[in-house]
Formats: sequence, C-alpha cells, structure tokens
Amino acid sequence: SVPGTKVELTVSCRNLLDMDTFSKSDPVVVLFVQVSGSSEWKEFGRTEVIDNTLNPDFVRKFVLDYYFEEKQNLRFDVASFGAQDFLGQAFVALGEVIGSQRGRLERPLTGVPGKRCGTILLLAEELSNCRDIVTMQLCANKLDKKDFFGKSDPFLVFYRSNEDGTFTICHKTEVVKNTLNPVWQPFTIPVRALCNGDYDRTVKIDVYDWDRDGSHDFIGEFATSYRELSRAQSQFTVYEVLNPRKKCKKKKYVNSGTVTLLSFSVESEFTFVDYIRGGTQLNFTVAIDFTASNGLPSQPTSLHYVSPYQLSAYALALKAVGEIIQDYDSDKLFPAYGFGAKVPPDGKISHQFPLNNNVENPSCAGIEGVLESYLQSLRTVQLYGPTNFAPVINQVAGIAAQVTDGSQYHVLLIITDGVISDMLQTKEAIVTASSLPMSIIIVGVGPAEFEAMEELDGDEVRLSSRGRYAERDIVQFVPFRDYVDDSGNQVLSMARLAKDVLAEIPEQLLSYMKTRDIKPRRADPE
Repeated sequence: SVPGTKVELTVSCRNLLDMDTFSKSDPVVVLFVQVSGSSEWKEFGRTEVIDNTLNPDFVRKFVLDYYFEEKQNLRFDVASFGAQDFLGQAFVALGEVIGSQRGRLERPLTGVPGKRCGTILLLAEELSNCRDIVTMQLCANKLDKKDFFGKSDPFLVFYRSNEDGTFTICHKTEVVKNTLNPVWQPFTIPVRALCNGDYDRTVKIDVYDWDRDGSHDFIGEFATSYRELSRAQSQFTVYEVLNPRKKCKKKKYVNSGTVTLLSFSVESEFTFVDYIRGGTQLNFTVAIDFTASNGLPSQPTSLHYVSPYQLSAYALALKAVGEIIQDYDSDKLFPAYGFGAKVPPDGKISHQFPLNNNVENPSCAGIEGVLESYLQSLRTVQLYGPTNFAPVINQVAGIAAQVTDGSQYHVLLIITDGVISDMLQTKEAIVTASSLPMSIIIVGVGPAEFEAMEELDGDEVRLSSRGRYAERDIVQFVPFRDYVDDSGNQVLSMARLAKDVLAEIPEQLLSYMKTRDIKPRRADPE
C-alpha cells in the first residue's frame, strides 16, 4: 500500500547512564523496526555519535514511511560508542509519537537492571515539500502556423527531469482550437509531480499543434524550473519557444512564438497528520451484537464462545482495530455498548446497553477494559433480538453533533453477525451521520452472506435514504472470515484486518474537514 506520508523523527536523550570512567558516555542511538506481523526486528539506521555527553541532541534524523492503518513498532537502543556499553532501550509505536501532543513523546529508557537509564525524547514531523499544490495559467503569442487551412490548435506538455537526465511527462493542457495566441485554462498539479520536491530541477515544456490523427506537430520547446516559475509570477516572465531543427536550418530564425506565465500560486494540502498534530482527537466507540443468531455463548459453535485457549472472533476483531486506534485517543476511555439482548434486572430488550452496566458513564479503560466488560456482559444478559443498528449509530451521531469544529472525530466500530433487522432506519441514520465528524466500521463475523453490509458500505453505489444521499462515504465493511488464515498465524491475519478496516479513516476525516473548510490548528511551539 502507498504510504500516507513520510515522517522525520528527531531524537534526543536526557540523563543517560554514565559508563565511562574518565569522561561521560559517547552515546549513539540505533533504530530497529519490527517486521510487520512477526517478532523480528531489523536495523533501520543509527544517529551520529556525540562525544562526552549524557544529554545528546542528535542531528541525524530518521525518515520513515508512515501508515495510519498499521501498527509500526519501533525500538530505540542507546549505546556508548567505543566501549560498546548498552545504556538502555525504549519501545514505541510510530502512531504514539504522532498521536502525542505536538508530535513530541518522552519515554523512560529501560534494560539495565537496577539502574535509572534516563529518558529518550522523540519529535515527529511530516516532511512538507511533498504536499504543496501549484495552480498556474499560461498563454502564448504568435506561435508558428502549422495547419494548412487554418491556424494552429496548440497545447502544452510538461515534463519533469529525472536524476538520470531523462524526462517524465507530468501534465498536458487542453487544446485551444484555431489560434496562434491561445490562453489555456488554469490547472493544478502537485509540486511532487512537477519537480519531486527539488525546486531547481529542470521542467521542460513542449508546445504542440494538435492533429485529429494523433500525429501532433511539434511547434517548439522551452525549459524552466519550479523556482523560476514561482518568481516569474511577479514579473510576467516571457519564455521563447524554440524549435532546434528550425534554428539549425534558418539563419534568420528568431523563435516559434512566446509563452507567458499569467499566474502562479501555491497552496498546502492538509494531511491527516496535520489534524492529529493540531490536536484533533479520535474518539473510539464500540458496539457489539448480542442477538440470538450468534448462538449460545456456552456452546463451542457460538460466535461468542469463550474458550480457555483462544479469543472469540468478536474479541479478536475488537483487539485488532482497537489497539491501533487507541494510540490516537488521549484519554484511552472507550464507550462500549451491546445491542439485541434482554438486560437485567427486568429483562427489557435493549439496543444500546453499556457493557460496563453504567448508564451514566459507559466508558471502559483501554481496549482491555472493553474486553473485560464484554466478557462480563456475556455472563449476565440473555441473547435475543432483533438486530437493530440505528439506535447506537444515532447515539454516537448525537455526541458527534455536539462538537463540529474539527477538534473531535468519532469512530464507531460495530461487530455483528450481519443479520440486520432495521435496514431502512439504519440507512436513514447513516445518511444523517454522513454530515458529522464520524466514521463507522462494520466487521461481519460468522458465515452469513453480508449483502446488506456491502450496501451500507457505499463503495460501489452512494448510500441513500428517502431521496437523500449520503454527503460522504463514512462506512467501511469487512468480513472477518477473509482474514482467518489456515496456518493459524493470528498476529499476521489481525494486522491485515486492522489495515483494511482503518485504511479509509484518514481520507474520511479529511473529506469532513475539507467540506467544512476546517484548517488544522497549528501545533504550538514549546
């Protein structure tokens, strides 16, 4: 999968162990990255060595590809160079660094028995030149006439130069018919595409005369760079269009016309990381299907069966998704509900009962707390029916509607066997929720056909209810059975599940912010 972005990590340490007899330690930090879904660690890189200090600020940085939907485990080993003394280590997920305030995280170093090893400080910054977007407009004057019966039909082709001197096409303008003085429409292009973030790299532009049969005639060419273009806007720079073949043949050849840059502006595209660093909190809510179609929890055939040897499909799905999301939720308190059961003391059917049995405060501490309350509920409620999704969706939507300034974003995880009873009401609830800062993840467990869930997902056809269409696609559905692999490697298959379920969340959050024109808050400097 394509990395969401590149993140640069800056490393410092404070109060390191002093291992040298005659001077202070000479620390170096080695970064190891855990290979996805295994217990193997690979060395990623190391900082420079700083002599004689217990409080190093390292200059050499680590640049990592960042994926929101994966747990990217990092291990930092600190050693004293030369003496090869081990000074301690820290384990951290990349998401924790990005999810912490202002992208700064401080962790104690451990690993030297009986000793205080000091701390490691990590700062995560997104590499920025890779997301500017340029809008520009060009026009031309007195281009060569190429068509026998009329003037030319000119268009421009932009190429960026590669390291090896070759060129890659990166943009084509539209064709302006029958003129030697065309004005092309403004167009936008990512700076990445134009020059790969290197502002002085050559950008070559060819001018062609369009022909219906595809054998477009070459009028001429000129070269510039991103830096030159960005300065040109204030000076109305005029580029000469030259045709090398004509230049060689004709002594009096001046040019084949000129191209003028009319306007040039740069905007930054905000990314998921910008919002998280600016303080947007992801609030995670869980809803679990307690309907009778799951089977009696005491029976091994039940989807809720708790065996001493392994977690149920419900518990596995909850853990896989929750463990990644919790890095982005500062209070680590997760409201958790059940639906479709008869609840004590009076056996009333409920579609949003708190798993911890506390109506005032349905939040559980961490994913472990949710699991504990889930297992507790299985022992006390009676699985029943029908399977209604709408009440819990409306419940979370009501909370999401209270804060719409972009500082809070809600993710509702529904785990279900997919036999839905209130399809019309659920569609209505999702269409209403689609204008709020929230996303819904549905994990389908068990053998059912999940057509209804696929319809709610809305990837193929935009979801609608009573003539209203969903403003954004906010539902992501995956069937759990696609991820249970035969080799029994649960770690790997759950990592794949989390990856597919969470892959759409950054885009869904961005689409909410964009339609509301909410800009990320600037992360305050210290």
